[in-house]
Amino acid sequence: MFDTIGQIEGNIGFGYDIHQLVPTRKLIIGGVEIDYHLGALAHSDGDVLIHALIDAILTGIGSLDIGSHFPDTDKKYAGIDSTILLSEVMTICNDKGYKINNVSITVILEEPKLQDYIPVMKVKLANLLKIKTSDIGIAAKTNEKLGLVGNSKAIIAFVAVSLNKTTD
Repeated sequence: MFDTIGQIEGNIGFGYDIHQLVPTRKLIIGGVEIDYHLGALAHSDGDVLIHALIDAILTGIGSLDIGSHFPDTDKKYAGIDSTILLSEVMTICNDKGYKINNVSITVILEEPKLQDYIPVMKVKLANLLKIKTSDIGIAAKTNEKLGLVGNSKAIIAFVAVSLNKTTD
């Protein structure tokens, strides 16, 4: 029999989000406003990366998804900055005894190119998640002009999160 006192319990969470791109909205990705003529249509600020990250964290700790915690039928979330939602999720995560270990993110949109924004996103996310920027990987991909994303009609994000829980 093994002694489990003080050992680390690891979990993995996975999140996904998609939003339609429209000309009347700002494009916010990873808490950073992107200079572009289209933005994400959503009840909140439409930050596809943070929404996928929230789902990854919540499912990684065995909780329900973003819509269960922050329903789009609730007017108090209309236009809300998604970093506020992420801060609330981090409180839930910490209250359950979990800490983020690392995060792997893929954002898919045809344009604009995100490379210049990624360092700023990593700093913002690291501060919110209380981890190092080196523990966050962000890949920005196109859809090679295929489908809704390839025709600049949508943006997608996938996020995997590794979490640790210390057991007593």
